[in-house]
Amino acid sequence: MKGSGKNFAEEHLYLEFSYQVENCIFPLHTSVTLFLLSYCDCKEFRVFLVSSKENADVALLQTVLPQDLEVGIISRQELPVMVQSCCLPVVMKKADNFCRAGLSVTLRHIIQKTYEADTSKKEVLELLGFKKTCLKACAEVSQWTRLCELSIPLAVERFLSEPPGPQASIPEAMLQLEKKLREPVRVHNDDKIRRQKLKRQQEAELPRQSPGSGLRGALRESAEPPTENLELRVALSRLRVQEAPSESTREPVHIRKVQTSDLPPLDHLFAEGLYFTLADLVLLPCIHQFLAHIWKKPCGILTHLPLIASWYQKIQEVPGVIKAAAKCRMQFLQLSDFLPTLDKQSPILSESPEMEEKNCMHFIGGPRPTISKLMKKGIEAKFSPHPCPNWTLDWSSLPAAVCPEEGNMSTERALRKQQQLNNLVSVVTNMAKPGDIVVDFCSGGGHVGIVLAHMLPSCQVVLIENKELSLVRAKKRSDDLGLSNIWFIQANLDYFTGKFNIGEHMILCRFADQTAVQLPLERRLIGKQCMCLVDVDRAWAAQEHGYSVRVISMEPESCSPKNNMIVGVPV
Repeated sequence: MKGSGKNFAEEHLYLEFSYQVENCIFPLHTSVTLFLLSYCDCKEFRVFLVSSKENADVALLQTVLPQDLEVGIISRQELPVMVQSCCLPVVMKKADNFCRAGLSVTLRHIIQKTYEADTSKKEVLELLGFKKTCLKACAEVSQWTRLCELSIPLAVERFLSEPPGPQASIPEAMLQLEKKLREPVRVHNDDKIRRQKLKRQQEAELPRQSPGSGLRGALRESAEPPTENLELRVALSRLRVQEAPSESTREPVHIRKVQTSDLPPLDHLFAEGLYFTLADLVLLPCIHQFLAHIWKKPCGILTHLPLIASWYQKIQEVPGVIKAAAKCRMQFLQLSDFLPTLDKQSPILSESPEMEEKNCMHFIGGPRPTISKLMKKGIEAKFSPHPCPNWTLDWSSLPAAVCPEEGNMSTERALRKQQQLNNLVSVVTNMAKPGDIVVDFCSGGGHVGIVLAHMLPSCQVVLIENKELSLVRAKKRSDDLGLSNIWFIQANLDYFTGKFNIGEHMILCRFADQTAVQLPLERRLIGKQCMCLVDVDRAWAAQEHGYSVRVISMEPESCSPKNNMIVGVPV
């Protein structure tokens, strides 16, 4: 059924435009977003290309833009102020204080809005994968999101800027993707599919029988070999509105008794395994441009990427991809004649030693050897005294929506959160001046940012958080308070490029994070020691960049296992 039909111009989608090559717009993040809009047949956004050129050739752009898509062209100076602080793409409601920035966040929002507008488009919602988590984890913590969202597009853009020669090297990101495609397929409830595959394999091995020799003979005489395209049939059924027909009969007893570990593995069809997801749509425009480039000027690279080539062929069998490619004027390459040759080659699957060392961190003996070495060198964590004599807020005088209890937490946790806020807010309010921009990085539910916006009405407070639900809750609390000096940005940290005067930011390394109260005392003490050393090291790094820095412990110490504050002021 159709949705309520909101005005499509309510939300604005801003995409960067640098240049175009044949049927592709760069940067590739823009081509990826336009391709998804075509795949979803989405009309829920008013789309703008943000050009770095003063006079972009609109007529020439129309030849590469998707058909049936109205696109405006504006300069970066014409963007809303909040959008100017972010890397594109960005989605923002007109005249609102909430925006979404970054490729994965924007694409996931496009999918959600498409489905909300027309709930019959179940194949669009399926792009988010099992439990709707495809590319949900931010690039800072997920190697897969980082590969799809950043590494592959940037590697292709660099590769296209340097025409391949006889000795052209394979981009590291491509090697990582090739390696990913070789991993075993793991999907929810795959046991049933693997038993169907075993059944078909056994039927295919039976000797040919006459048409009248029973069910097995009939299967053997069928037009389609029993083992052919089982995975593809199952995978594509997820992209159809109607449900795939179920098997008419249960597997034979001898198939049901086979242990799961002895079942045949599933073929790796698409980027995340068996099912077609958003990750495939992100990769397609990038891989297409990469293959088209090396196809024109053969350099031997393709022979080492057989799985990427096979994925590229399979993805062309998805009906929605065919339609979107036609709208975006994408002319698929036909590698089918070349694939048998690729299968005989020896793929290069390992990254360079430098990449392997970067991806694999080895911890030998825990933190104690490192701490001992630092102590021998006279390096220890020394903190400054708490700078605010009167650092406790009068919570009884504050509106209810400011208090942590409004963030749906227990009374005990709310008390500790109040104590943490006492420390943070007192330091910031002593530093802040009218007109300052205060950024709450990794803001979560906005406990710090909302209190600061209420206490500092003359400052602009910005909350940045990757988790949508947390930020939506924070915005609701802000709206209830009627705050007009607060912005909400759903994005990874790297997508925020705006200037700010004061920032609250907590990132802890592996051992420094082991301070939870449920851990053994000795382990917590070591974790605390590591955390102090890490924070002092951060303070020194900030000093090297022109800041006067103090490291302070919150009071009381029981308010949080992670109770250090780094306070830096530009010199």
